[in-house]
Amino acid sequence: MICSRKVKMARKFDHLSDVEVLLSVIEHGSFSAAAVVLSTTASVLSRAISRLETRLGAQLLRRSTRSLSLTDAGRRYAEEVRGAFAQIEQAERTIRSTTVQLSGKVRMSVPTSYGRQRLPALLAAYARAYPLVELEVDISNRNVDLVAEGFDLAIRSGPLPSSSMVARPLEVSPLCLVAAPDYLEAAGPLCGLADLARQRCIAFIRPSTGRVIPWHLRDDGRDIDWMPPAAVTVATDVMGVVWFAEQGMGIALCPRIFAEDSLAAGRLTEVLPGLGGRTRTFSLVYPAHRSLSAASRALIDMLVAGHTGIS
Repeated sequence: MICSRKVKMARKFDHLSDVEVLLSVIEHGSFSAAAVVLSTTASVLSRAISRLETRLGAQLLRRSTRSLSLTDAGRRYAEEVRGAFAQIEQAERTIRSTTVQLSGKVRMSVPTSYGRQRLPALLAAYARAYPLVELEVDISNRNVDLVAEGFDLAIRSGPLPSSSMVARPLEVSPLCLVAAPDYLEAAGPLCGLADLARQRCIAFIRPSTGRVIPWHLRDDGRDIDWMPPAAVTVATDVMGVVWFAEQGMGIALCPRIFAEDSLAAGRLTEVLPGLGGRTRTFSLVYPAHRSLSAASRALIDMLVAGHTGIS
């Protein structure tokens, strides 16, 4: 309850405009460049920085006629206030998302297996929260060009090449070897890598090369990339290795998230857990230089929050 009695209060943060000036000068590299962006003059910005330094009792910038650099105190202060402003921005986005009915269109690209196993429930929740947003979801194992093809975001698996994309990790899934109980009964005891080499293996073909992808295993504490003797190969959709393994056609390696339902139902059994320990990362990516719509940001926040704690 807010008391109606008038109380005189001093403003604690009436210097925040000076802090924004500091961050702008740092970002643009000079007073003159920042002044253009802020539609003012370099001398006005210089006075703002001086006021801030007086308030803090510390020099933040080293000024000369030719260069501008941060002091140690300035570097530490800038890092802290950037984080504070980021929190304020996030708080405003959160409030806007609950008070403003978002609309527009979000285009998203997802791989088939991940789209089937993880996304439906999360996207359904997003659609209920923002019924005016049109979702266009491209479900395929083609790595789309987000910028050239006009996609807002995509989900990718595995290591990401360095690029102009922002990457937000969604989850890290352990890799596991699986086979049907009937297959394992006929195969006999399996003790290690030498035994695995004599089995029927179900391998996945990398779409970009047309070649079998090595199995990422860990043997005696060493990470190894082992080429399976493929009796069956699967292209395009990695869920195919799970389906064929369920039918007793051999042993498959896959992220556990794709096999967890089959393992829980007893259609598959984990094989040689001692060769496990490697993982597969799934990330949400979007162009760094593009200004994201409020609808896209809301979807990113929901996807990241929805995957928290999933393993």
